[in-house]
Amino acid sequence: MCGIVGYLGKSRAAPILLEGLRKLEYRGYDSAGIATIESTGDLRVERSVGKLRDFEATLPLDELDGLVGIGHTRWATHGKPDKANAHPHIDSSQSVAVVHNGIIENHRDLRRELTNLGHNFRSQTDTEVIAQLIEHYLHNDVPLHDAVRTCLNRLEGTYAVAVLSRHAPKEIIVGRHASPLVIGVGNEETLVASDVPAMLQHTKNFIVMQDGEMARLTNNHIDLITLEGEPILREAEEHPWDADMAEKGGFTHFMQKEIYEQPRAIADTIGERTTTLSSRFTLDELSEIDGKLSGINRAIILACGTSWHAGLVGKYYLEEIAGIPTEVDYGSEHQYRKALVDNNCLIIPISQSGETFDTLAAMRAAARGGGPVVAICNVLGSTMAREADAVVFTRAGLEIGVAATKTFSSVLAVLYLVATHLGALRTSISSEECSTLISNINKAPTLLEQALKQESTLESLADKFHNVLDFLYIGRGINYPIALEGALKLKEISYIHAEGYPAGEMKHGPIALITDEMPVIALAPQDDVYEKMLSNIEEAKTRDGLVIAIGFEGDSVLEGQADHFVPMPNCPRLLTPIVLSIPVQILAYHIAVQRGCDVDQPRNLAKTVTVE
Repeated sequence: MCGIVGYLGKSRAAPILLEGLRKLEYRGYDSAGIATIESTGDLRVERSVGKLRDFEATLPLDELDGLVGIGHTRWATHGKPDKANAHPHIDSSQSVAVVHNGIIENHRDLRRELTNLGHNFRSQTDTEVIAQLIEHYLHNDVPLHDAVRTCLNRLEGTYAVAVLSRHAPKEIIVGRHASPLVIGVGNEETLVASDVPAMLQHTKNFIVMQDGEMARLTNNHIDLITLEGEPILREAEEHPWDADMAEKGGFTHFMQKEIYEQPRAIADTIGERTTTLSSRFTLDELSEIDGKLSGINRAIILACGTSWHAGLVGKYYLEEIAGIPTEVDYGSEHQYRKALVDNNCLIIPISQSGETFDTLAAMRAAARGGGPVVAICNVLGSTMAREADAVVFTRAGLEIGVAATKTFSSVLAVLYLVATHLGALRTSISSEECSTLISNINKAPTLLEQALKQESTLESLADKFHNVLDFLYIGRGINYPIALEGALKLKEISYIHAEGYPAGEMKHGPIALITDEMPVIALAPQDDVYEKMLSNIEEAKTRDGLVIAIGFEGDSVLEGQADHFVPMPNCPRLLTPIVLSIPVQILAYHIAVQRGCDVDQPRNLAKTVTVE
């Protein structure tokens, strides 16, 4: 996955492209580059391997006076991260520059064809094929947009592309298929990017491109067309995010800021959805498909990574509140197996961005069974939101840190509300039970505020344990997924090996790993499996395990049994996953900081995975 930016307007393009790439660096940081059309009419390309700061250090910014340009920050798929494979890529005649996100599946065939025609390739990437193919069609006065359209019609796979050429020095041609691309409409300036944050300093008005579309951009006009050349009429829409959301606001890292934004994110997510109670709770977003929902007899949740862990909690919500048998499947696995999905099966895809490639593919495969699709995501206008029968947005706001925090807890809140809606619709719960559930979730923002007060305790633990080699996270019941999520957070930002397990499975293997050098994080709120958790903690202690217990404040039994105790506010059992997600996030954050890791941009990872 990679980040794309483009600019045409009255200002010098290069500084604006750099500004946009900074906002998109979470999408890729193996290499970076820009291309501009200079006042001389020349195409100027600058590239560098490494992070964006490495590129900026070598960029002769004062020399670049062009008012139009494209930029790219790369997460390598085809070709190792080096300068030759960095974007933008140019054609043999050095007249066309291309930036690309996605994978061109037929690039080998196209490369052989173009090589035989005399084109000279300089990189290992699939992207260079696009530049060379455009050059091939850009002859005999063929307009740039027609050459690009012919090229795009020959590509197989996924792409978001932006094309610049000295033959058309006042325009950018863009196209999209299965990779996100958004056009920003400003005052005598036009922008394009993979994601909205790159453009928020300049405009709040955007056109979200859809699959099979391309556009010809100038500084004051946008021609949106299909790949067949048919015009498309679509007005720009104002986006609710603002530029301040893309700043750190006094915090050291975006991840830390986003951890602290969770009370607000949960409050916005539940918002007016829970303020009006009649005889039964309802989500307006789902009311139009209540007829379909009333006939379902099972559900399948499709997700990847952190969203998959949220889905595991959602399984507990749907089964306990709504009485619906629920399966949770990885998006990357579901599309390649013969899943038994019919029109009585509810499909719930989860993706923060709404663009996760594997989850989208799984959603489309499952939807062929005819069942209703209710998406959960955080981005208006995303592919998932458009293709689902209904969508419940998390309203978490912009999340820049690669490790999901506020979007994770917000998804849990949405799953809770969806389960409550279905429970009321199916009369699985009484009106009194429904009122209690809604009253409880309204307490979540305050509970999270209280949980955040334990940061100093968790920072002290990070100081003590940041040099260990392994961690084990254990939980039971509805909090077992939080053990998985805690281990994932630690792995992805601190690079420490960590495993999450159901505590009841310790005797089936993990107990062999326990020594006095491996901390065991035990999630042990006073719920229906509390006594079982105490027994599991004792199993770890008798094998010299170092136990860090996270439980309810005032629990003297748990505090006495553990080596270290992190108190959390007392809360209803169904809210414990939301509350306990706070300490595992904070602990992972401070361990990563103590180890000197790049918290917001962990190695080899990107925020949104838009390629398979």
